[in-house]
Amino acid sequence: MKTASRLILCLILIFSGISRGYSQTADSARYHIAVFLPLYLDSAYDASGTYRFDQGFPKYLNPGLEFYEGLELAMDSLRKKNALVDITVYDTRSATKSVQQMLEEPAFSKMQLIIGHVNVSELRILANAAKNREIPFINVNFPNDGGITNNPEFVILNSTLLAHCEAIYKFMQRNWATADIFYVRRATPDDDRLRTYYSEIEKNTPSVSLHMKYINFDNNRDFTGMISSMDSNRKTVILVGSLDENFGKAVCAKLAPFNKSYQMKIIGMPTWDAITDFNAPVYAEEQIYYTTPFYINPADSLVISIQQYFKTRFYSRPSDMVYRGYETVLHFGQLLAAHQGRLDGSIGERRFRVFNDFDIQPVFTNTGTQVAPVITLQYLENKKLYFIKKVNGNVVAVY
Repeated sequence: MKTASRLILCLILIFSGISRGYSQTADSARYHIAVFLPLYLDSAYDASGTYRFDQGFPKYLNPGLEFYEGLELAMDSLRKKNALVDITVYDTRSATKSVQQMLEEPAFSKMQLIIGHVNVSELRILANAAKNREIPFINVNFPNDGGITNNPEFVILNSTLLAHCEAIYKFMQRNWATADIFYVRRATPDDDRLRTYYSEIEKNTPSVSLHMKYINFDNNRDFTGMISSMDSNRKTVILVGSLDENFGKAVCAKLAPFNKSYQMKIIGMPTWDAITDFNAPVYAEEQIYYTTPFYINPADSLVISIQQYFKTRFYSRPSDMVYRGYETVLHFGQLLAAHQGRLDGSIGERRFRVFNDFDIQPVFTNTGTQVAPVITLQYLENKKLYFIKKVNGNVVAVY
């Protein structure tokens, strides 16, 4: 209930317009960021301005509002650093204006950076606007290019699945190149797509390819054969090639009885970051790894400070999206101010680290042939991924 009250207060602040203006100096001397969030203000209040949800707080409101909470904290930090940054927040769930109409407003013409928590249709609209205006668009949540091509202003902060697969393959090459590696999957279209990614990575790796044995977990005979082929004197790595969280948990549970005999290392996909069940007895002592572009270190002094602020003021804990809002706005806000409103090729600078080491790199594709290659920059992407190791549900290492 305290968390709901906190978010209701956040809604009131946004709706009343308190958080729209930060200017204390002439507008021409300041730098402008447009932030697009799913706030649902029109559905939260009726025509008279009365809050609709006095009996509860809909969960679908949380991501946008929690990001906004982080944004507010970041603005406080920017002010303390004397960064002359103004932010205009746009509600992508407005009942009166479409995102395209927001972009056509005169006030938008002064924007020098776009940050968005978006869906796929909004992604395309904002990426196109960024390209036309030659200003960066930071996509903070959508782990996909959305079919966008040839757009050097488009930045994917939440790394794509292909980037995760590339990082996992390199991690195994670096740490377990001589281990027995079993790639387990199901016969589904989604798992087939992942298998295709790894096949391409294997084919194009500049290092020695891993010798992975592919196991179909739909077939119990293949699972039995995999166990019987394991060698207790060698390291064993199980790579789970599926985004399905329930399948991932089922694989770990099925492998658990053999863990002590083979001391297996199990690597999952980025969706495993959302699994909270790995502290259950069925997974005891299993070494479970997965990747994430966003790691919040609980021992970090800034993290502790934000947690204390939420505990004291709201009697609650900040969510991951609060940290995402804080980090994105503070990091890129400082970069924008440092470069006096023109980021151009500086969007990937590693200055002003907050919680994570972003590694924003160009993604190129060959749109020609091997004989006559045509190399095209498609977009920019955060390639820094953290490997989380969990044992008994606890994070015991971060790589």
